[in-house]
Order: sequence, then C-alpha cells, then structure tokens
Amino acid sequence: MSLQAKLTAGALVAAGFLLLYWQVLGKLVLAWWTDDNYSHGFLIVPVAVYFAWERRRRFVAAPVAPSSAGLVIIIGSVFVLTAGVLGSELFLTRISIVGTLVGIVLFLFGWQRLRVLAFPLAFLLLMIPIPAIIFNQIAFPLQLLASRVGEAAISAAHIPVLREGNVLILANTTLEVAEACSGIRSLVSLLTLGIVFGYVADSRGWVRTLIAVSAVPVAVVANGARVAGTGIAAHVFGAAAAEGFFHEFSGWVVFVSSFLMILALHRVVVWLAPPAVASPSAVASAA
Repeated sequence: MSLQAKLTAGALVAAGFLLLYWQVLGKLVLAWWTDDNYSHGFLIVPVAVYFAWERRRRFVAAPVAPSSAGLVIIIGSVFVLTAGVLGSELFLTRISIVGTLVGIVLFLFGWQRLRVLAFPLAFLLLMIPIPAIIFNQIAFPLQLLASRVGEAAISAAHIPVLREGNVLILANTTLEVAEACSGIRSLVSLLTLGIVFGYVADSRGWVRTLIAVSAVPVAVVANGARVAGTGIAAHVFGAAAAEGFFHEFSGWVVFVSSFLMILALHRVVVWLAPPAVASPSAVASAA
C-alpha cells in the first residue's frame, strides 16, 4: 500500500471515530472543565500521545498481522456506546472510547503492535471520571479516614477536639471534612503524576508499579495531615485560618509535599536497588 493510500485510510478511520464520538468527547471535555476532581484530564491525552510517539520505532518494527478480533471489540464498544446513550450512562459512553481505539489498532495492525501501544491506551483510562456511585463509595470513607487522622494529630498536639463522624469540634470553631476535603481529588491527580513520574524516572517495571501504588497511601496521609494542620491553625489563629485563601493554599502545599515524598521514595529505592548499568560493549551493540 502506498503512503498516500495509508494516509487516506488513516484519515477515514479518524473521521469515522470523530463522527461517532464527537458528542461524547464534548461532554468529557466539559466534565474536565467543570469538575475540579478531573481537571487533570486535559493532560492525559497529550501525555498518552507522547508515550505512543516514544514507542514509534518499536511499533514500526513489530510485524503487521491484522486480527478479526479487533472488529469484534469495535462492535462490542459501539454496543456499549449505544447502551450508554440510551441509558444516559456517561461512564459507558466514555469507556467505549478506549475500547474502540483498542479494537482499531488490533483490527488494522494485530496483537504485537497492540502490545506496543498497550500502556498509552491504558493510560487514557485516567481521563474518564469515575461513576458517581463508585465515587461516593470512595469519597465518604476517605472523609472519615481524614477526620480520624486529623483528630489523632490534633489530640497529639494537646488541643481539645471532639469528632462526630466527619466533623471536628474544637473549642473555638467546628470543622467539617467535606467531600472536597476527602482527598480524592489529590489522590486521582497524584496517582496520575506518580504513573508519569515512574515511567520517566525508571525503566524497571516493579519500580514503576511501586511508585504508582505509593501515591495512594501518600495522598491519604498527606490529606490527613492537611486536616490536622487546618485544625491546629484554626485553634491558634481562629476560624479564618480554615477558610478562603489559607485553606486553598494549604491544598497546594500538601500536594507538592506529597509529590516530594514520592520523589524521596524513588531515591530510596534507587539507593537500595540501583539499576543495572549496561557494559560499553552492550551499549555499542544496541546502538
């Protein structure tokens, strides 16, 4: 097939994909714009494209063996899209985007090239908001956990505090650990950042997995520390310290501190298990 024919075929596939999903993509972008929990979605697609571009030589080197299984996946994804549209279920319509992309790659290029693009395609899942029913099941336990951590830290600072559910009662003010303060926003963002950092910083799979997984406990502990810090600041400086600019600024400070903790963890891992250094002859052979 000539280059012009390949470009034409690619353009037709892209046009068909956009024609099928333009409404879904529009609503997805709107969700990124209006929901602070998923504002990182704007970065997911460019980063996934970079990961795919980085693998372009491996992709071209892999043999082309189109598979009819890809057509089955495409049809299944379109069925999921239709079911989501009829049932007004946004998550189904959005998850079908990734399924359709997987099916296209498999149908046109085969399994080996799909394996090359597996990570960039899987990374796209991070752009899809969690269904509300699952989001609430995660957010509320995180609220309670942050409240417990905050209560323990405030008590350790010898400040009288009473916790009732997700409400912390101090001598001069009352703090509610609302859904926005549950830490799920920083958890999702930090998980995304941990995956990207692990991929860039280390080539070993187990190290990348460790860094990504570590984002979860780091985010939980950091958010609990934020609640405790807010309570202590409110006790010392008054209720104004738990509102407005100071409250928002503390969120950024905690997020940066969380990322620094992940950086420190990576340094410890590298110190304990340094990556193998290739010999000069191996490097020359690979070149």
